[in-house]
Amino acid sequence: MSEQPIDDPLNDCELDPDAILGTQTFEDVLFTEETETPVNVLTGETPEHSQATVDEARAFAAEIDSDTPQIALQASVETQIETASKPYTAAAFFHFKATGSLKRHRAYHVAYESEAFAVDFEADYESGDLTLTVSEVTELERDEA
Repeated sequence: MSEQPIDDPLNDCELDPDAILGTQTFEDVLFTEETETPVNVLTGETPEHSQATVDEARAFAAEIDSDTPQIALQASVETQIETASKPYTAAAFFHFKATGSLKRHRAYHVAYESEAFAVDFEADYESGDLTLTVSEVTELERDEA
C-alpha cells in the first residue's frame, strides 16, 4: 500500500489510492450493438427512437462539450420508453454507472484532475467493456511534463 502524503489529492476520498491504482475492467457497461432496446408488443418492432449504432453513440459522446472525455453508456429500457430516448447516454469515463459506485467515481475523478496520477481509459464498444488504468506520476515525470 502506498503512503499518502498530507497533500494527497485522494485524501478526502473514501477509497484508498490502492483501490484504483493499476488496471481495472468494468464489463458490459458501454453501449453496444447488443444493448437491449424496447419492442412494441403490437408490432414486434423496436421504436425508431431506440434504433442506434455504436458509431452514432460514440459521436454523440464525443460531441459533449466537456474537458473530461465522455463515453456512451447503456440506457435502460425503462428510460428509453419513459423519455422516448436513444438506447445510450453520455457520461464522464469514470461515471458511477460505469465504475459501479460513487466512491470509485469520486476517486477516479480526483485522480484524473490531479497531477499526481495518470489516468487512461479504453472504451471497447464491441464487448461493452471499459478499462481504466491509473498510475502514480513521479516527481521527475511531473517536472518533465
